[in-house]
Amino acid sequence: MRGLSANKLRSALTMLGIIIGVGAVITLLSVGEGVQNLITSQLQSAGTNLLIVLPVNIDDSAGQGGQFQTRSFEPSLTLSDLQAVRDPFNVPDVVAAAPEVDTRSTVSYQKNSASLQISGVTPEYETVRNSRADIGAFISQQDVDTRARVVVLGVRAMERLFEPGDYPIGRTIKIDRIPFTVIGVLEEKGGGAFGSEDDIIYAPLSTVQERLAPNLRNSRGEPLLSVVYAQVVSEDRMSEARTQIEDLLRVRHNIQFRDDDDFSVINQADLIAIFGQITGVLTIFLGAIAAISLLVGGIGIMNIMLVSVTERTREIGIRKAVGARRKDILSQFLIEAVVLSLIGGLCGILLGWAGAMLISQLQSDLTAVVTIQSIALAVGFSAAVGLFFGIYPATRAASLNPIDALRYE
Repeated sequence: MRGLSANKLRSALTMLGIIIGVGAVITLLSVGEGVQNLITSQLQSAGTNLLIVLPVNIDDSAGQGGQFQTRSFEPSLTLSDLQAVRDPFNVPDVVAAAPEVDTRSTVSYQKNSASLQISGVTPEYETVRNSRADIGAFISQQDVDTRARVVVLGVRAMERLFEPGDYPIGRTIKIDRIPFTVIGVLEEKGGGAFGSEDDIIYAPLSTVQERLAPNLRNSRGEPLLSVVYAQVVSEDRMSEARTQIEDLLRVRHNIQFRDDDDFSVINQADLIAIFGQITGVLTIFLGAIAAISLLVGGIGIMNIMLVSVTERTREIGIRKAVGARRKDILSQFLIEAVVLSLIGGLCGILLGWAGAMLISQLQSDLTAVVTIQSIALAVGFSAAVGLFFGIYPATRAASLNPIDALRYE
């Protein structure tokens, strides 16, 4: 420590590369962990033990610019399919199923107007998708039976239509010039697997099918559904329930081969695993980029240690003359290099923690998570950098001839 403190400014500048490197690694790994937790929580907030039934074959949609395309002959998934899925004799592992019909319409209130997604739903949607009303009430079975012109607003949809401070319950908005009464506003949910759910307006399924999407029918005149959410009795029955739904729909749609499916059943757990893998790779990529600055910091340590060896050549000669062995000189300079990197690593931890907290403050939805693993990785790597880049200067110092060293200067 006395040797390092003899040139305080030089030691501080040497450590700066390590400090920035460790701080960047911890900050980026923490943000990556926070993004992964955010995505997982948002997918789980969509409902518990969900199977998502889509009227498209996702495999057939690959290569279509990332857009889901319905089968060319005819879309699938009707109300009768929904009733069959709800039947416990057909699918015993499904406890509830919620249909949804999506369309896009122009919504207006007084001078405010916006193009928003309108989703036709039933009362089951509230429990299956965890879509609780923050104020007011959700769609009731009576609303569906009577084809009532009532709506429940997402938080962002309410903000786009109403001025701050306005109480929306009981107000009348117009969807494609048809008046609807606002009966509730949902709790804020944020982004989901298929985009933000707070920009959506919910109306009774029967009302949407009759007034807003009357043409969404198959050739037999049956109303079509955009998606069905099936809630499974328990997590360990997800695979069995998925198989039951697939077998049922193949029989109903007269499909003999799996490759001819005109529907897809997506497991919520599979979505979470896929997004987890993507964010995990992204986190590693960000950490690797930040580690480059650690490499630069290590080169700085080697550079300064080489200068130090040159400056202290006479000191090395005196030490050897009074009995210092090669390993004593080697360990002395190695320890100095490692101490520089470790002190820089500890300062980098504070910098990384502060950076993670700052990002959390700037982005309300994201909470950066500083883990013990990221700290251990960054500090361990910084110590290894100090050791690796300190070996050559230390070896050079230890190999000096004591007579030449004493004669230096």
